[in-house]
Order: sequence, then structure tokens, then C-alpha cells
Amino acid sequence: MQDQQNIVFKHELPAQFRFSDVDQFGHVNNNAYFSLFDMCKTRYFLDVAGHDIFQRITIVIANVNANFLAPIYYPDEIVLQTTMLRIGKKSFTLLQRAINARTQEVKCECRTIMVCYDRDEGCTILMPDDVRQSIEAFEGRLFPKE
Repeated sequence: MQDQQNIVFKHELPAQFRFSDVDQFGHVNNNAYFSLFDMCKTRYFLDVAGHDIFQRITIVIANVNANFLAPIYYPDEIVLQTTMLRIGKKSFTLLQRAINARTQEVKCECRTIMVCYDRDEGCTILMPDDVRQSIEAFEGRLFPKE
């Protein structure tokens, strides 16, 4: 994945693990990360683009990749962070990571390419300008127009 030295994560949520997320050794199962990251994607868009974002636009996942760097053991305090890496005309890339809140050790990082989609027409659409502007304002930077 990308060197995270210069990346700023402005969106954070504490992880809340369910009983089923933890195996008999106290280790958080790798499948649980995707559910947690999905929850944070949803929260990111609600917080950044407004609580009606999912009534205004459909967003689908085109690709998702995760690197599991170190195990999480219950009851580690984990923070989930999300940032926007890239915005294209129709797609964008999110970077997320799970970190130990006390030590700041990165436990997992996940890169997701998402696409704006028209359900009625069954095709991709341009990202609305207001959504792009909301993300740029939140992230504190302009993304190059591709």
C-alpha cells in the first residue's frame, strides 16, 4: 500500500467488537475487519457529505484490498480511520486502517475503490460536484481533476 507518513486521517471511529468477531484464542477474525471498515465507510459519507447522501447517490464497491499487518486481540482498543486518497470522474479511492489507540500500531490497512452508480440505468455516473466539494472541504485539500 501507500506510504502513510504524509497521509492525514481526519475521520476516526472506535471499533466495537462483537462476540462473533473474536475466536477462541482472543484474536479478531480477519473477516470482521471488512464489516468494521464498511461501517466506517458509511459513517464517513454521512458525516462528510450529509445524512441524505444515500438518498441522493448510490455508491458501490468496485475493488477492495486489505493488508493484515498484525493481529488484534480482544480487548485491544482499536480506532478505525478513513481518508480519501483519490477522486476521479466516476470513482474514488478510500484508505482505511485499524490502529491500536494506545500504541498507534497499524494493525490493518484497507484500500477500496468505489463508484457512483445509477441503479435505474444500471451504469456508472459522474460524482456529483457537491459531494466532491464536501469531501475536499472535509479533507482540507483539492483533488486533481482526472
